[in-house]
Amino acid sequence: MTDVIDKAVAATGPADPSQGAAATLQAAADHLLGLQDDAGWWKGELETNVTMDAEDLLLRQFLGIRTEEVTREAGDWIRSQQRADGTWANFFDGPADLSTTIEAYTALRMAGDAKDAEHMRAARTYILDSGGIEASRVFTRIWLALFGEWQWSDLPVMPPELIYLPKWFPLNVYDWACWARQTVVPLTIVNALRPVRPLGFDLKELRTGRRAPAQRGLFSTLDRALHVYERKPLRSVRDAALRRSADWIIARQEADGSWGGIQPPWVYSLMALNLLGYGVDHPVMRKGIEGLDRFTIRDERGRRLEACQSPVWDTVLAMTALRDAELPENHPALVKAADWVLGEEITNPGDWSVRRPRVAPGGWAFEFDNDGYPDVDDTAEVVLALNRVAHPDAPAAIRRGVDWLEGMACKDGGYGAFDADNTRTLALKLPFCDFGAVIDPPTADVTAHTLEAYAALGLANSRASQRALEWLVKAQERDGSWFGRWGANHVYGTGAVVPAMVAVGVDPEDEMIRRAVRWLEEHQNDDGGWGEDLRSYRDKSWIGRGVSTASQTAWALLALLAAGEERGTAVEQGVRFLIRTQRADGTWDEDHYTGTGFPGDFYLNYHLYRLVFPISALGRYVRAVGAAGDGGDAGHAGHAGTVS
Repeated sequence: MTDVIDKAVAATGPADPSQGAAATLQAAADHLLGLQDDAGWWKGELETNVTMDAEDLLLRQFLGIRTEEVTREAGDWIRSQQRADGTWANFFDGPADLSTTIEAYTALRMAGDAKDAEHMRAARTYILDSGGIEASRVFTRIWLALFGEWQWSDLPVMPPELIYLPKWFPLNVYDWACWARQTVVPLTIVNALRPVRPLGFDLKELRTGRRAPAQRGLFSTLDRALHVYERKPLRSVRDAALRRSADWIIARQEADGSWGGIQPPWVYSLMALNLLGYGVDHPVMRKGIEGLDRFTIRDERGRRLEACQSPVWDTVLAMTALRDAELPENHPALVKAADWVLGEEITNPGDWSVRRPRVAPGGWAFEFDNDGYPDVDDTAEVVLALNRVAHPDAPAAIRRGVDWLEGMACKDGGYGAFDADNTRTLALKLPFCDFGAVIDPPTADVTAHTLEAYAALGLANSRASQRALEWLVKAQERDGSWFGRWGANHVYGTGAVVPAMVAVGVDPEDEMIRRAVRWLEEHQNDDGGWGEDLRSYRDKSWIGRGVSTASQTAWALLALLAAGEERGTAVEQGVRFLIRTQRADGTWDEDHYTGTGFPGDFYLNYHLYRLVFPISALGRYVRAVGAAGDGGDAGHAGHAGTVS
């Protein structure tokens, strides 16, 4: 830990944490206010893994636009992320990942690194020991096939005729989660046209020569049948499917040039359109390429690409945090933020309308530009934030947001992120889908945030609230926790659900809440914090276990505080952890990733999480102990609102 504040206390923090909590809160709130953009928004870096940078180089090579400068800078970054054993991981301190290491190795070969260099030999040893290219994920082998390093005939087939399937038919494009459908549609074009654009070198050194075991079952039989069709498709049908798919893709390009505001559909859409004759100077292509450039970060370590950007999400979490720190509801920073958020409301239908055609628009997306895909989680957090800020236009927008949320409820009362009832599991069984979540079912964290928004507006007894509550009751794990879909993992899920349940009227002494409290207490680390390793998504022995982080400690504290545990030992130790580990600049170090993209496969480090969630937790703690009549600095809670 670097630049940690010396608060002249013992290693365990002050005997009474309320004595230091207000000062810690003040410093954090000051820092957060200083990060606000002049336009009103906040946005922290969204860190992922080097596949983003490797694939960016591969895309530019494919399109013929790779430059020496970009290659050098991306190579510097990729090299800086290699571990001592020669591997790359999907998240900080995580296990080595074969596909990530193969893609990074390929990118460094493009950057001119000799295959016999020490760091390349180390990577190659791991790759071969792990099964070589033959054992990599389908998406990695697709990238390699584009450059002749894998046979298209040895990949699962996904034909462009998929676009013809009616909306009621299994495996139609709307059966896929929004991020998956936007990726699959362009990939069907790439798969049909099967380009090969050689790199100028080969990757034979990464092959083991072993064949993958033959796949069995109905879907493998279907894949074999599709391979037969691919050899001689009905030309008129195929050509029409390609045109229709291209139209579908172009119609979904966002104002910033992206598709869905995220990397996977973006890069595959550019490749698909290029294969159909769209040159790099075509307006659609040019906008897409220029948009990718705006997602890059350059520093002394090189050039890296953000997989996504999170300004709406970060802004509303920052607004809520500052209100928890007692910043006045009419503070200029909050009003400016509300101005910006109100301007981000999405008033047009999108793909979500397919399943909810009668629901009026009124949601918010995660990104600057993703108007086709507002999501429930962001909209719920927007409603919570706007409800606590004095702005004349907020009430009407909140009402539209709530109406949209109610309309997005799934049949079982829970909430997915982008679509209602996106629960058909057939896509999960396709040989093509060996990476990432491809459907969007209801989840505990999204449902909890929505329930909390309803409660904040006095809608605790509404039908939507009661059905969401019933869903959450059924979703509780046997150990008392809740699974976290979009954050790591059970600490995140439990930290979301308990405050929502209490807000909607569940007694903190209810056995559901008590079980959650016990689970959190049992999983607190000796240093007073909480942490849960991302390996918990694949290995249950990691559930609730991991290095303490500021954000996960805050999530646990938010649940415990909602449960009335402000004077409990666990809360006091958690607050001491935050006091003790705060940096001199008011924030916290957090190298470990605590955000989840695709459970088991793709993870995120939201750089603002380490700040906004501790502020909320400390603010609620200071308020809780102050309300209980405690002295010391607890009565200083409101002074965070004096920050300018």
